[in-house]
Amino acid sequence: MGPARHLNGSAKPVPWLRCLSARWQARRPNPATMEPVLHILTVTFPFFALVLCGYLAARRGMLPLAAIPGLNGFVLFFALPCMLYRFGASTPITELLDVHVALTYLVCALVMVGFVVAVTLHGRIGWNDAAFGALVGAFPNTGFMGVPLLVALLGAKAAGPAIVTILVDMVFTSSLCIALSRLGGTDGVSATQAAKNALKGVAANPMPWSILLGALVSALQIEFPKPVVTTVGLLADAASPVALFTIGAVLARSQMLAKDDKTHEVHWQEYVPVALIKLFLHPLLVLLVGVSAVSLGVPIDKFALTVLVLLAALPSASNVSLLAERFGADNGRIARIILVSTAAAFFTFSGAVALMVGI
Repeated sequence: MGPARHLNGSAKPVPWLRCLSARWQARRPNPATMEPVLHILTVTFPFFALVLCGYLAARRGMLPLAAIPGLNGFVLFFALPCMLYRFGASTPITELLDVHVALTYLVCALVMVGFVVAVTLHGRIGWNDAAFGALVGAFPNTGFMGVPLLVALLGAKAAGPAIVTILVDMVFTSSLCIALSRLGGTDGVSATQAAKNALKGVAANPMPWSILLGALVSALQIEFPKPVVTTVGLLADAASPVALFTIGAVLARSQMLAKDDKTHEVHWQEYVPVALIKLFLHPLLVLLVGVSAVSLGVPIDKFALTVLVLLAALPSASNVSLLAERFGADNGRIARIILVSTAAAFFTFSGAVALMVGI
């Protein structure tokens, strides 16, 4: 049937068709709005895709479980320290020693630890499990994922605040949670002794030393021979892809081992809420505390605050699973928190970037 016409033969628009056309035009995605969103997904997708590749490789048996510690060792002792050193050496020393950024992030970490322990310490979740649940709720995957991802999104300047948060989480957040985990223990180790042991573990970790070495090189403007710089650069370039692949493999291994553990079942109420707290409450808390600090006159740069919020929006650190296993916590629960937060972070982190970058 053709369009309605006047008596003189001219076409007359049908009102309901005109209404539908107007509604379609109003609901059609605006290309100017979609372009930044697609840019964010273009950057974030490869990072999470590498995690998925590592997960599938371990689940399908293409990567033997016995080989995962070797990958982890390469990242932890070689590639990641070189990457952090390179960022530390190329970052102004004032950014690496930003006390205001460190204190703001530390306050939020302490609040997160206290809150997660308070809401989960009940029933069969004792101090040990509650403390490590708090650690995955407050400790983002900054080293393996956050630094390369935020540098890709925001530029090399994002490395400075990110490195500050790594030191805070390794020295204070981890030590506090390990000390709390001993409060209800029967192994004879006091909370004070556990905290001292945790600090000894930090001292044996090459990551903080590589950061400090980079800061020293940055402060003294030291230049190493070109072959040394090239070697460090090759290892640093390998850090991001191998680390992301290793995250997926570690998550798969943790899930497989948790399924094989038939001693008790882990209910979704014991791990999903903590993952949601990590992805939503943590970045919101950092944003509120940061904005409040700025309003009170604390000199925190807007860019640094954006980096802090996005770091808090990252999924939980995968190495907490290793700590939980070492200290006898329910590693099945911890592994599930990390897995859920990592899977959901592809959507939630991309949304946080869209909000913070001001799309």
